[in-house]
Amino acid sequence: MLKQMEGSQAVAEAIALCRPEVICAYPISPQTHIVEGLGEMVKGGELPECEFINVESEFAAMSVAIGSSAAGARTYTATAAQGLLFMVEAVYNASGLGLPIVMTVANRAIGAPINIWNDHSDSISQRDSGWIQLFAETNQEAVDLHIQAFKLAEELSLPVMVCMDGFILTHAYERVDIPSKEQVDAFLPKYEPRQVLDPNDPVSIGAMVGPEAFTEVRYLEHQKQMQALELIPEIAAEFKAGFQRDSGGLVRGYCLEDADTVVVAMGSVLGTIKDTIDEMRDAGVKIGVLGVISFRPFPLEAVRAALKNAKRVVVVEKTFAVGIGGILATDIRTAMDGIAIRDYTVVAGLGGRPITRKSLREVFNKATFDELPALTFLDLDWAIVNKQLARERAKRRSGPTAENILRDVGDHVAQHS
Repeated sequence: MLKQMEGSQAVAEAIALCRPEVICAYPISPQTHIVEGLGEMVKGGELPECEFINVESEFAAMSVAIGSSAAGARTYTATAAQGLLFMVEAVYNASGLGLPIVMTVANRAIGAPINIWNDHSDSISQRDSGWIQLFAETNQEAVDLHIQAFKLAEELSLPVMVCMDGFILTHAYERVDIPSKEQVDAFLPKYEPRQVLDPNDPVSIGAMVGPEAFTEVRYLEHQKQMQALELIPEIAAEFKAGFQRDSGGLVRGYCLEDADTVVVAMGSVLGTIKDTIDEMRDAGVKIGVLGVISFRPFPLEAVRAALKNAKRVVVVEKTFAVGIGGILATDIRTAMDGIAIRDYTVVAGLGGRPITRKSLREVFNKATFDELPALTFLDLDWAIVNKQLARERAKRRSGPTAENILRDVGDHVAQHS
């Protein structure tokens, strides 16, 4: 059914269609509307078999999710930014125990300084936690990926994060096709856990593992992620057959057939990049884009196949590793090992800064002439940066960086108003 609705509410409806038995959450912007919507459904009797558990923190939310999943309940939670960091110990426990929890991460910047707007620093910080990570480009894909995530998690007995850009998607109103209960029931079978605590067959989970077995346990966790590389496309194909639309998979290309330059990115920024590429194509530039949906496991072979004919790659990413540079770009370079392709990293949209077609077109044009620096920070205000660096050189007690920058930005605005 086509509806004009907020992304968060669309995701809440998709989760409800997946018949969760336990929902545990602590509200944090920008995911709050998702769990609020689900809470209203549970309270209103729309999910009679589901228990909604209010908890006192994000750490408690993941701890409850671990307990309910271990007891055999289909379990869901959601978080963002500092909330994800607060639950990190339990995040690692969930994957290490092989529990098929599905969690929405409404991507938001990590402080300090405090920032509630979108970038990918929260979920990317957990790239080594053992969770599968799927990134949605649109609200429709966010709906579809959540439905696929339950099937993927439960088949592999691994937790799955569905990452959707905070505010840009969660609070945006778009036309979304919400599937019928019958469609989802046909696609997603009744939950049959691959492992479960059973009083009639008592076992312990989370036991101490010493050096004699820890490597093997960790390897098998890696092996499950490698299985996911095969299962994700299979589930996407099954979804297409049942729902009549392409959604999910490992990667998705756009205008790649003759592209000399390929832009690689994840999440909602792909829409702006595609619009920019359309403009450049109209001007005769051979450029395309590759959207990465599955960030973990990372689809090395699929990326390599998509980029094999390119002369250069521009990775646009909404986070970076302080002290070295691009994170997604590092994985892309691994995929291109042995292929002579120039690569560039563009860090963009940090803390919710707008990513405009004008700015993208400028860096893409420079890349096509191989005039782009290896690492670029899109729309970085060098005057503000250099002023702070000069302040630090001149005075040892130069003050907090963030406050100084805000003051400088205010002075700049006042001078030009």
